[in-house]
Amino acid sequence: MNSSPSHIRLLIVNGVNLGRLGTREIDIYGSVSFEEHLAKMRERYPGVELEYCQYDTEGELAEAIVLARNLHGIILNAGAYTHTSVVLADAVRAARCPVIEVHISNLFGREQYRRHNVLSSACAGFISGFGLQSYDLAVEAFLMKINAAEIKLQQV
Repeated sequence: MNSSPSHIRLLIVNGVNLGRLGTREIDIYGSVSFEEHLAKMRERYPGVELEYCQYDTEGELAEAIVLARNLHGIILNAGAYTHTSVVLADAVRAARCPVIEVHISNLFGREQYRRHNVLSSACAGFISGFGLQSYDLAVEAFLMKINAAEIKLQQV
């Protein structure tokens, strides 16, 4: 019996300023746009439907998280809202699926204020500091979790 689920759906939600990846602070965030990286991810994970949205406003981000349906998980990079947004933390808690928080840079190797994080306690996991590959690691984490759940179901 195949232990891989037939249809895996993940939503990537990017927050404030992440629409400018590839042109913004290249020394920290790199020269590749998120759309370019997303195309590579879709090639790398053909069995995973990767939906994507990016918003600069807190309310739109919260709405995208709370209204997401029929997903195996959400990959969230809230950008600077990570450090301040109780609204997003509440949205993550209200999400209908697990949320993995990702960051391109290592938050704990940067400015002191970036070490304060109001989202992590609401998330299922946290990945930081691996560049755009942080998103790939989140996909891998979901795949491991989903496959483990499928194997457990088959054993019952």
